[in-house]
Amino acid sequence: MQAPVFATLGCRLNAYETEAMKELAAAAGLSDAVIVNTCAVTAEAVRKARQEIRRLARENPGAPIIVTGCAAQTEPETFAAMPEVARVVGNHEKMQAATWKAIAAPDLIGTTEKVQVDDIMSVRETAGHLIDGFGRHRAYVQVQNGCDHRCTFCIIPYGRGNSRSVPAGAVVEQISRLVDRGFNEVVLSGVDLTSWGADLPGQPRLGDLVRRILKLTPIPRLRISSIDSIEADPALMEAIATEPRLMPHLHLSLQAGDDLILKRMKRRHLRDDAIRFCEEARRLRPDIVFGADIIAGFPTETEAMFQRSLDLVIDCGLTFLHVFPFSPRKGTPAARMPQVKGPEIRDRAARLRALGDRVLMQHLQAQVGRTHRVLTEGQRIGRTEQFAEVVFSADQPEGAILDLSIRGQDGARLLA
Repeated sequence: MQAPVFATLGCRLNAYETEAMKELAAAAGLSDAVIVNTCAVTAEAVRKARQEIRRLARENPGAPIIVTGCAAQTEPETFAAMPEVARVVGNHEKMQAATWKAIAAPDLIGTTEKVQVDDIMSVRETAGHLIDGFGRHRAYVQVQNGCDHRCTFCIIPYGRGNSRSVPAGAVVEQISRLVDRGFNEVVLSGVDLTSWGADLPGQPRLGDLVRRILKLTPIPRLRISSIDSIEADPALMEAIATEPRLMPHLHLSLQAGDDLILKRMKRRHLRDDAIRFCEEARRLRPDIVFGADIIAGFPTETEAMFQRSLDLVIDCGLTFLHVFPFSPRKGTPAARMPQVKGPEIRDRAARLRALGDRVLMQHLQAQVGRTHRVLTEGQRIGRTEQFAEVVFSADQPEGAILDLSIRGQDGARLLA
């Protein structure tokens, strides 16, 4: 009898949910199985999921393979047709104890159907699983799930459902537990984080949650994952300006730098909105740095339109780029728009990444000679408050916050 093998693809929210599934599977007594938590953000992500399933089947002969996650939710038939797959489980079902009891003892429970994927749009609650964190340095806390917006390129709302929020009290309780266990940093995660609270009584905003966490818990470092800058509320901006325990690093969902492309994406901001937000946040917190998601080669994008995305990197003062070559997702409006040719998409993505390398190196070089407070992620690696990676010249205790002098950089990381 061996513990189940878990494989996680995609975002940090998936990683968080995998930890919750481990606890649910253990409580159900599941053993000798492989669970694959998939991503559906691009067609390439689905291809990689199928590749990972085949690899795990070869490495674990005879073990039933259970596929879940966003790709399982949006394309259950794709995975049910794979001979390696024993069961396909939806995103809501994967967080239910009953699901894992049925998988562990199908003859006793009487649930043997291969596909367990219900209508995610009917889900109204977010399961507040109070896991104890994973790793020993940084914990991720799910505070929100789903998305009410319908960007024309995005399949994720159909994998995650509509926006649901975890009540503030449950979030504070979990973070307090994590602090008691010795965690020095918590990251708030969700699919559309700035929509947190819209479905809760009184409709609080993300800034209200941030301020409540910092008031009621002694967490040394609080970090926010990807946000939609157009939805940043006044309380969040005040926290950025006044709360030193809120880390000076924001990852922005920008996607493009051309107004017409943004409209065709059905985004809620324009180019000037993004620039204005970065200028205001930097005015409030001069040491803040920004990462951003940018799509290369969205349908109808001309070279001049793409140039405005390149220019946006400089105009917003971005440091960390997450570049997505456009990949049409079946069922989305963008898949029906006139497509940019594949070689052009790949060329634009490469140019964006090259620019990303340059702006990152410039940021790293500016840190040489300075002292940074670094959270150690391992004996020889950690992160600054601005999320730059740091390599240590000597072993350090994992999970500690240290003041370290930066002696150099190698183009991707700082050296201390």
